Amino acid sequence: MRIRLLLLATACLPILATAQVTATGEYLARMDRDGDGRVSLAEYQAWMSYAFDGMDRNRDGVLSADELPGGRGKPITRQAHLAQLAERFARQDVDRDGFLDERELAAPPR
Repeated sequence: MRIRLLLLATACLPILATAQVTATGEYLARMDRDGDGRVSLAEYQAWMSYAFDGMDRNRDGVLSADELPGGRGKPITRQAHLAQLAERFARQDVDRDGFLDERELAAPPR
């Protein structure tokens, strides 16, 4: 449950940080660093790690209990966080082409 809360917080912070983004196409454009009109796993992980990086105050690559929302919970490593993002990316990549297009990005993960 706490991991789900962390993932929710992780998913929401990039959106809040870029509040001026009002449409999925704009969101995709922000994530799409190479400008090819689609989001790769690496681009997705980089964008979605914004919250993790912000919460990792001591920059050790681990969110300890005191760095987690509410100040408690099981620690999570950056590697575990990236693995969770990769799983979510795979669920959203409906056509299995290794990229998220605007339609896939707008759809909630399965």
